[in-house]
Amino acid sequence: MSARLTEQMAFLAEVEKLKSVTRATPIHDASRPENSAEHSWTLALYALILADQAPAGVDLNRAIKMLLIHDLVEIDVGDVPIHLQGGAAHGSAEIQAAEAQAAKRIFGLLPKDIGDDLHALWTEFEANETPDAIYAKSLDRTQPVLLNLQAGGGSWIDYDVSFEQLETRIGTKIANGLPSVWDWVRARVAPWFEMRR
Repeated sequence: MSARLTEQMAFLAEVEKLKSVTRATPIHDASRPENSAEHSWTLALYALILADQAPAGVDLNRAIKMLLIHDLVEIDVGDVPIHLQGGAAHGSAEIQAAEAQAAKRIFGLLPKDIGDDLHALWTEFEANETPDAIYAKSLDRTQPVLLNLQAGGGSWIDYDVSFEQLETRIGTKIANGLPSVWDWVRARVAPWFEMRR
C-alpha cells in the first residue's frame, strides 16, 4: 500500500502546479489573470449549480470529474487562449499532441487503475461526443465568457475579438450542450460588443 500511496501523493504534489498556470481571462474584477486551478474549481461549481440545464443522460459526477482534471495538461503546455491566432493556436495539431503527451505523463504518475480511469475521462472530454463531455465542454466555454463580461471585456479586448468570432468559436460550443444557457449569455454579451462598435 505504501508504494500506491507514494504515487498518489506524487500526483497530488504535481497538480499543485496548476495554480501557477496563468490564463488569458482575468478574474471578475480584472485585478489579475485567473489561474487554471481557479478555473477548474469554478467549473465544478458551474456543473453542480447548472445541473438542471444539463442534457438528458448526463452523469453529473463524471462531468465534475472531467472539469476538475480537464486542464491538468496545462501544467506542461500552459494555457493556450482560444482567441490566439497563428502558430500553436488553440486546437492546432501541435497543441493537441503536446496536451496528449502531458496527459500521458501526468496521469502516469498515479497508480495504473486510477491513472487509466482519469486519462480516459480526459480523452472523453477532449473528444466532446458523449453527453457528459458535451455538458462539461459547454460549461468550460461559458465561464470565461461570463468572466470577461464581468471584467469589462478582459481578453476580448486583448485579442481584439468580435462578436462574430465569439459566437463562432465559443457560442456554438455552449449551445451544443446548453442552448438555454447560450441564449441567456448571448443576450448579455451582444450588447457589450454592440457598444464597442
